[in-house]
Formats: sequence, structure tokens, C-alpha cells
Amino acid sequence: MQSIKTILADDQQIFITGLKKVLTEEAPFPCDIIATAFDGCELLRTVQRENADLLILDLNLPGKDGLEVLRELKNASVSPRVLVLSRYDDPKIIKSAFKFGVDGYILKDKNVGELFTAMEAVLSGHTFVGNGVAFHSRRPTRSTNGQASSGTYIFEDSFLKKHHLTKRETEVLRLIAEALSNKEIAQRLFISDQTVGVHRKNIMRKLGVSNTAALVKTAYDHCLV
Repeated sequence: MQSIKTILADDQQIFITGLKKVLTEEAPFPCDIIATAFDGCELLRTVQRENADLLILDLNLPGKDGLEVLRELKNASVSPRVLVLSRYDDPKIIKSAFKFGVDGYILKDKNVGELFTAMEAVLSGHTFVGNGVAFHSRRPTRSTNGQASSGTYIFEDSFLKKHHLTKRETEVLRLIAEALSNKEIAQRLFISDQTVGVHRKNIMRKLGVSNTAALVKTAYDHCLV
């Protein structure tokens, strides 16, 4: 088996160091770590520069977060297979990641055997869904016809008032949670891309979050989608 040319992307340098050691010393196949990246902007440049077979990606990246990176890679002419290795187990985030074209998704709290199995699967052209990775939740949310219980409305209204979100910001947040890009949101709401970007920044500031994955999780946790 040829050596797997791999890029590792994670915001924690210690984690990257440990993962490199595991892949080069314990993997049942040859693995060549050709590059590492600690933020999304750096990662996109690295993917363009290197001819990698596999990208092992954490979603919690500064600069451009993992979901934003995936959105751009989806439109790239050439990109490696992508295996997400994340602590996020929220179904909305997981569905967004697969919508943007990931080949596999596993959780960081699982054993290295699952990591090796996932790598082999995605490199063989298969989709891999790890243990604990779910696309649905039993938590209360809106029904299929878009309605919600009165208790959900009270919960939602309290959240919006607490964070002083405007009606338009709430609309934008819901569409972000549906994994729409700024351009797609602009088309849906009949506003400019730049206006969507301003709303996105204001929402992040009001909610105290710094990336798209956190926005998606917040919207889901508070029954906005």
C-alpha cells in the first residue's frame, strides 16, 4: 500500500503532535504527514499547495472555521478526501458537514482503531459515520410543518430577548443553521451578501461565539430550527 499523504488541521498544537505520533507509529498502513494547519485560512492555502490524499479536519478552527473551509473545498476543482475528527456531536453540525461533502465523521473521544477504520473507508471511496455520530436528536424542535409547541415559542422568545436579536438577525441565524452560505442567504432574503456578512458578525458578537459551528449549535440548542 502506498503511503497516505495526509494533512492534519486542528487548533490545538498538542493534539496535532499526538495525532502525528499515532498515525506514523501505530497505523496499520504507511501514513505520511505532509502538512499541518492550525487555522482555516492557513489550511485552505495548504490544501491548494499540497497534493494530499486525505485531510483530517477539526471543525473548531480560528480564521475560517471547519464548516467554512468545507464550503470552499466543495467548490474547489481538486481536494483531498476529508475526514472530520471533532468533539461536536450535534446533529445539525454533523448534517451540515456532510452537506458540504465530508467523506467521514468521527468523534474525538473514540479509540484510535475507529480512526484507522475511518481512514481506510474514506480512502476507498466509502462514507464513514463513527460511533456516537447521529443525524437526528430526541430533543424537542420544530415539527415538519414548521410549527412549534407553545413551550418552544416561549423558550425561543426568551432567548431572542435575552440576546437582543432583531427579527432579521433571527432569520439570518436560522438560515446559517441550515448550512446556507452568505450568498444563498442573501438570495433567500433579497438582501446583499455584504448585508448578510454584517448580520453574521453582529449575531456572533451578541451571542459571544466565534465560528459557524457554534452558531449552528446555538440555533439548534434554543429551538430556532
